[in-house]
Amino acid sequence: MAFTFTSLTDLERADFDSIVDVRSPSEYAEDHVPGAISLPVLSDSERAEVGTIYTRVSPFKARKIGAALVAKNAAQHLQGPLADKLGSWRPLVYCWRGGQRSGSFAAILAQIGWRVEVLEGGYQSYRRRVVDALYERAVTSKVVLLDGNTGSGKTDVLQRLAARGVQVLDLEGLAKHRGSVLGGFGEQPSQKAFETGLYQAIEALDPTLPVVVEAESSRIGALNVTPKLFEAMRAAPRIVISAPVSARAAFLARTYGDGSVDRVEFVDRLGRLVDLRGAAQVEAWKAGVMAGEFEAVAASLIELHYDPRYAKVRERIGAEAVTSFSADTLDEAGLETLADQVAAAVKALPEADPTSL
Repeated sequence: MAFTFTSLTDLERADFDSIVDVRSPSEYAEDHVPGAISLPVLSDSERAEVGTIYTRVSPFKARKIGAALVAKNAAQHLQGPLADKLGSWRPLVYCWRGGQRSGSFAAILAQIGWRVEVLEGGYQSYRRRVVDALYERAVTSKVVLLDGNTGSGKTDVLQRLAARGVQVLDLEGLAKHRGSVLGGFGEQPSQKAFETGLYQAIEALDPTLPVVVEAESSRIGALNVTPKLFEAMRAAPRIVISAPVSARAAFLARTYGDGSVDRVEFVDRLGRLVDLRGAAQVEAWKAGVMAGEFEAVAASLIELHYDPRYAKVRERIGAEAVTSFSADTLDEAGLETLADQVAAAVKALPEADPTSL
């Protein structure tokens, strides 16, 4: 039986016990339907082998070899991850187009007696929903930007807003990147996986309420903010938070110097600033990092690199704040106070008119 959907809400209401992605591991790793588990019926090498035989030998031989491989791998799943599934288990299965891989696996599951359904159009149908939502449709929620220079605690304040009943869209969290040239520690998701996370987050928003988004450029590390969202961000009112350089430097020192960031990797990323700030200055920053002088390095980066660049960007785009708040410190108390102030300002904004969406 084929299953179709128009939104993630349809998937939730269908209440499948499991969503099973039978594509190869690399396809799953690049992106997958939210909540799906990976039970590949062809490995990456097996998929390549069958594809080569299909194009260079014959479709018949490819299908015969593919069927044998699918049966072998399905048996391993049945004896492994699916061994404890009860007769009432109800899975949704999909592959790339909803064709032979998912159909073959679903047929085996159905013969056992499970109430299996196949996603109509496979992953491609899901991906079309994502592209339509992010590239074709305007953002319906009223976007409000949380702005502030590097080290002002924007991300921490954003996270605190959710606990105060304010809708937020954490782009840096979705992108696994802190936004600046020094912000990417660890592996970012693929562009498609980032967009899946973004799609999920936007689908969950109440369009009648504002949503706060941290001010970002059109790129977060290696990932692109989708055009419709970036258009909404460019036109959005800005709430700016600020703090003295000393407080921001102390905050950055806690963020980057807490042991969670490798010093060698930090130093390597500083090398990207040579063309902008000169080799001598960058070497001084590197030496400071290796000596553990994070706060001094942070203060210097703020004054010589980040603040001048942010000032030029704001001047170029004509960014204006609707309101601003400052804190003397960015410790727990200072961040809580900023979050209270920003939350109150957001809630005081007029609600979006659903009839105009």
